[in-house]
Amino acid sequence: MRNASMHQLKIAAVLLCALSGASAPGAWAQSAAAAATGKPIDSIAVVVNDDVITRNELAARIKTVERRMKAQNVALPEQADLQRQLLERMIVERAQMQLAKEMGIRVDDLTLDRAIGRIAEQQKMTLQELRNQMEKEGTTFAAFREEIRSEIVLQRLREREVDAKIQISDAEVDNFMAAEQAAAREQVELNLAQIMVRIPDNASPEQIAARRARAEEVMRQLRTGADFAKMAGTYSEAADALKGGEIGWRSPERLPPLFAEQLAKLKPGQVTPIIKSTGAFHILKLVDKRSAADAQASAAVQQTHARHILIKVTPTVSAYDAKRKLAELKERLDNKAAKFEELARLFSTDGAAAKGGDLGWLYPGDTMPEFEAAMAALKPGEISAPVETSFGFHLIEVRERKSDDVSKEKQRNLARNALRERKLEEATEDWQREVRDRAYVEFRADDK
Repeated sequence: MRNASMHQLKIAAVLLCALSGASAPGAWAQSAAAAATGKPIDSIAVVVNDDVITRNELAARIKTVERRMKAQNVALPEQADLQRQLLERMIVERAQMQLAKEMGIRVDDLTLDRAIGRIAEQQKMTLQELRNQMEKEGTTFAAFREEIRSEIVLQRLREREVDAKIQISDAEVDNFMAAEQAAAREQVELNLAQIMVRIPDNASPEQIAARRARAEEVMRQLRTGADFAKMAGTYSEAADALKGGEIGWRSPERLPPLFAEQLAKLKPGQVTPIIKSTGAFHILKLVDKRSAADAQASAAVQQTHARHILIKVTPTVSAYDAKRKLAELKERLDNKAAKFEELARLFSTDGAAAKGGDLGWLYPGDTMPEFEAAMAALKPGEISAPVETSFGFHLIEVRERKSDDVSKEKQRNLARNALRERKLEEATEDWQREVRDRAYVEFRADDK
């Protein structure tokens, strides 16, 4: 906890400005304008290190959250509880933003514009439509931009302070995989086929009896050794009849409870009794059964061998500079004036640079969504235009592709990623608490 006395001189100007509705020096003009127009003068709610949170800021945040909760039909907490929770969140955010500033983490306007453009695309809106929507909801577009800028800054700060420090040991991976495999062995999937005899809508008792008699005739023939697939082609009125009644693999959870109950009693090769549903009589065959672990082991996936050149956005390298540099490198590659691996060693700013940018064989989910989407659109030998992710800007080259079974290495990577996500949530909470605890926080009583 910082010493309060060290802050008295540092925040004196900030406090004086906050009394007039500002949170930074240079706001005396705003105060004078407020006094001249008769607008209420703001006051300090909380001092956070060398900055303040004003009551107007808090009130604006409360209104925004209330508006969003009402739009989502979420019950509002008591006003005092909502104010307390939001104020604490604002304190943590303010302390994090101060730390980001100290570390030189910034988001330039070009990067911000691209992020907002992606938000509009995801919402299937034009930029103007997004602007109109924000203003309709009572948020100015300028305020929305700064909100997104702050979110990106905080994300980059967390990546640097939390994500990069998480370590997963091989022993943790082994234990996680053993637990997952044990759980998967308890889950089963069923390979099914069916014969269905439909019951007409608004059927009379006589019609229902006739349809049951047809199902019973099918059952009689099955008991005497008739081939199930042939009987399905002859008698079934389901869409899968001409495929031998084949339904395919299903987990019991995806089946009607009555079906699952009867199938649980069977061994592979056996059939259920006649089952009556709302609109049909069914005879199901359990063709085969397997554990979920076996199903996962047999799944084939496509791997991509790729390499990239990454230029990170830093306080000294803007997004514009990074993209422009990669465009120049791509032009050299397209003109055969340089080799990809040589440029990667010279210009790439990640650990793969020493290997000529080679990322090895990648499985789906191994990379950022934007990177994966761009990579998927390339043919072997093609090089992408500059692609933006949270890490920076990339040139991506696909070298080759192959389909392969999920390997042990892939399973370990999946387990490691799952553990990382689990640890990340806990580590982020711990880090935020540490940032909060280190901050000098002084609550001010409301003078009203």
